[in-house]
Amino acid sequence: MSDNKSYDLVVAYRIYPGISKIPPIFSDNKLKLSELCLLSFKEALKNINFRLFAILDNCPDEYAELFKHYFPKDNLEIISLPKTGNAGTFGLQLQLLLEQNFSDYVYFAEDDYFYLPNAFQEMLSYIKNDDVDFVSPYDHPDYYNLELHNYKYQTKKSLNIEWRTSGSTCMTFLTKKSIIEKTQKLFKTYTMNNYDASIWLALTREKISDISFLLGEGLKNKLYRRILLKAFFFSPTRFFYGKRWKLWTPLPTLATHMDSEHLAPAIDWNKLFQNSKEKLIFSH
Repeated sequence: MSDNKSYDLVVAYRIYPGISKIPPIFSDNKLKLSELCLLSFKEALKNINFRLFAILDNCPDEYAELFKHYFPKDNLEIISLPKTGNAGTFGLQLQLLLEQNFSDYVYFAEDDYFYLPNAFQEMLSYIKNDDVDFVSPYDHPDYYNLELHNYKYQTKKSLNIEWRTSGSTCMTFLTKKSIIEKTQKLFKTYTMNNYDASIWLALTREKISDISFLLGEGLKNKLYRRILLKAFFFSPTRFFYGKRWKLWTPLPTLATHMDSEHLAPAIDWNKLFQNSKEKLIFSH
């Protein structure tokens, strides 16, 4: 891919017409849910010079039109695929962001996230720090109630929010192309049926190097055991040595996963959803 332009950020945005979680709004209309999320995404990119790859997985024509409605054609490349699935579209996402030369800052986006207006300003500012490898916009509620996330973490202030180190997140995150080049082998295991949590724990080495956890709760708890076994199967040496890549997550959150059971804490999401709902144009 060649282009004379340079950008602040390159995004690969994966979207498909199904609903995998129970969203807090538009639970029976993926097109409306997609527009709500895409509108928040666009508003969060205000004043950011970006290039967007839209990966459409078996989507009806309205989804391509949705992207064309919200983004100028000079910033947008639409890639329409037959039914490919989550693993396959992530593999393409990884390939696109590795092969592009528009920016070193790359963002992996899933279609079911709702963003706050300052999200990308905060993330792009923070990732410029030397000890920041990955940044997620999502303060996951699991950080506060799962033993898997019970560990000592660092905190730092940046612009208007605080950041903390985390052991894992979902597959929506910001990083640098240069870091993806070094970690791509692990990320590619996602296309081989590895779990997102297993990949992140192998990268950050949180908990997987904690012997007391591994021999205690890690063995007893069925979910933890599955995550740890996957991590060991795909990256056994990471349990013993290797660079600890730093993943940072925001306090308070900059976005939420549109999963009713896992909305990010401390935000009145229903109020924000209703306000954004009034702005929808395309899917009305």
